[in-house]
Amino acid sequence: MKLHLVDGTYELFRAHFAMPPISSPDGRSVAAVRGLVQTLLLLLRQPDVTHVACAFDHVVESFRNDLFEGYKDGSGIPEELASQFPLAEEAVRALSIIAWPMIEFEADDALATAAVRWQAVPEIDQVVICSPDKDLCQLVSGDRVVCLDRRREIVLDEAAVIDKFGVRPESIPDYLALVGDSADGIPGIPRWGAGGTAAVLSHYVHIEDIPADPGEWDVKVRGAKTLAQNLTEMRSEALLYKKLATLRTDVPIRENLEDLRWRGIPTPDFRDFCVGQGFTRLAESDLPTPHP
Repeated sequence: MKLHLVDGTYELFRAHFAMPPISSPDGRSVAAVRGLVQTLLLLLRQPDVTHVACAFDHVVESFRNDLFEGYKDGSGIPEELASQFPLAEEAVRALSIIAWPMIEFEADDALATAAVRWQAVPEIDQVVICSPDKDLCQLVSGDRVVCLDRRREIVLDEAAVIDKFGVRPESIPDYLALVGDSADGIPGIPRWGAGGTAAVLSHYVHIEDIPADPGEWDVKVRGAKTLAQNLTEMRSEALLYKKLATLRTDVPIRENLEDLRWRGIPTPDFRDFCVGQGFTRLAESDLPTPHP
């Protein structure tokens, strides 16, 4: 049995930039929601999808914005996309999928909490995190917890994460803290590029364990003296960036695993939802049914 955890915010953004503009009968932008519904219907048709949940950033800001002024916020989101967030959550519920709208936390934190909570359950063969977000790679564990980029059909297990980033999953927050993550507004530490960071962290694993004196480093890295100096001068910033990049696993999720079992789409409610948004073809389409 597999547990599929969907990054709803990513899917909504992807749909917004992939779909042509569509308006509902009352004039609202709904293209991103239509794209979200279409991609989730494709997911539900897969024979290995039996337990599924979808997390959203109900508001883009989270507790991380209180920690760092430069952290991502909703200022750059087009209004026609931002206005669809509440409707996206409604659409997911119309599909009878559990939705987790995050306010204090982020969608990634909800996915992290669920992955950690249920990865050791004997009935679960694999937790599949449906997102290409590199932050989520810190959750990967062997081939039991993996990240799936559905658009490119790429699965990242632990070996693939190491091959891609040069570090183990547990070092991903440290890696992002040093290299930076422009998508989240994390600037990183000057001169700490991907190659040097991977070389250092592949040996020391965490920022806290990197010796301040480069003469004590057990790995040879070009520009080690400068790297060590910059890290020493900005150690508090590096540790803050690591905290920003570390996913929380204490989101108060109320559901149990059985609640995440997908039991099929309540046809009348779903079709009423589709008609209300002008999704005529979706309303008339054959719907997926639960898999045993």
